[in-house]
Amino acid sequence: MHNKMPKEAVIDNTWNLMKDGYYFIMNRRNQLNSDVFETRLLGKKAICMVGKEAAKVFYDEEKFKRNGAAPKRVKETLFGVGGLQTLDGKTHKHRKEMFMSIMTKNNLEKLNEILKDQWDMALHKWTKMKEIIFYEEVQEILASSACRWAGIPVEDMNIPTKQLAAMFESPAKIGPLHWHGRNARNEMEKWIRKLIEEVRADKIHPPEHTALHQFSWHRNLEGKYIDSQIAAVEVINVLRPIVAVSIYINFIVLALHDHPDQKEKLKNRDEKYKEIFIQEIRRYYPFFPFLTAIVNNSFIWNDYKFEQGTLTLLDLYGTNHHPELWDRPNDFHPERFTDQKIHPYSFIPQGGGDYFSNHRCPGEGITLEIMKLSVDFLVNRMTYELPEQDFSLKMNDIPCIPKSKILLRNIKSI
Repeated sequence: MHNKMPKEAVIDNTWNLMKDGYYFIMNRRNQLNSDVFETRLLGKKAICMVGKEAAKVFYDEEKFKRNGAAPKRVKETLFGVGGLQTLDGKTHKHRKEMFMSIMTKNNLEKLNEILKDQWDMALHKWTKMKEIIFYEEVQEILASSACRWAGIPVEDMNIPTKQLAAMFESPAKIGPLHWHGRNARNEMEKWIRKLIEEVRADKIHPPEHTALHQFSWHRNLEGKYIDSQIAAVEVINVLRPIVAVSIYINFIVLALHDHPDQKEKLKNRDEKYKEIFIQEIRRYYPFFPFLTAIVNNSFIWNDYKFEQGTLTLLDLYGTNHHPELWDRPNDFHPERFTDQKIHPYSFIPQGGGDYFSNHRCPGEGITLEIMKLSVDFLVNRMTYELPEQDFSLKMNDIPCIPKSKILLRNIKSI
């Protein structure tokens, strides 16, 4: 026997999902007083979940699978067809090991050196400009750094910044903006695939530690080189997330503006405080709204039945703001991380669980390093003015960024 799952009495909730955005699941969780409920999306039954216990079960591969869960529009813009995020079981674990092979201490140090150089060059350029759109400028820094770190042969004039940004800016869009993201991915995949084929043909020789080298020569579980198209998808899945950190870096400036006391706390270069400040940025501000999976085998959880084949959404933003997990969840308060242990299923801005065995983002460590360096530049290496602008966040716009994209004026190097 099992209980009847709380259910919203609607014909279809797809429009409300688009209208409510990051608040969609938590709004209904509060109305129904349940961390799990049934709804209808795209004409079919779906289950929505939020919270630590929900995240734990969501990452149980016996119960849920990723293959077939992501909408076509997401695979053809954000993830790529056949990418890591859509795999399950041994295939997923084996592919994940490929990603983790480039996340070594030495490699992260090399990325940090590249990023410092790119920040220095950008800062020098900004001091000669009256005003910059910070969001777009940071994307240039990150795209250039990502390509160089991944072994992609680029010159300053042909860095694919706009294409990489379009991939994470377009999945939830409709019309021309969405098609721009699809076209950007197609162009990038064609270019990177050609590079991989040139590596295999001994025409170009990227450094051994780089993604282009490692992924070009990666073998699947059958011992064969992975298809060059799949290898291209995965190289892009190294580049794209690095550029997406521009969203968090924008939020660093916004947090420093909204909470000016934070700047003084960060100025003494206290690494521990810098870390908790960054974690609160990732908890407090919207990044990715939710993840999707499909019930792999029917099961009972918390006396509710999950039927095989049912689409299920795990609320990332809501879990990071869950009132039973976080004290004053809607306040920006970095000191919470001084005492509160970071749990892999309650703090999930980039997914939950373990890097190696679960679908937690393998590049989360990179995100933290990029943000640390960015904080240091913004607080200790430069001064700037914030002209009158619209800092508002539209919470049904995914990804969510300040409307002005953060305008900086009168930048000086210190």
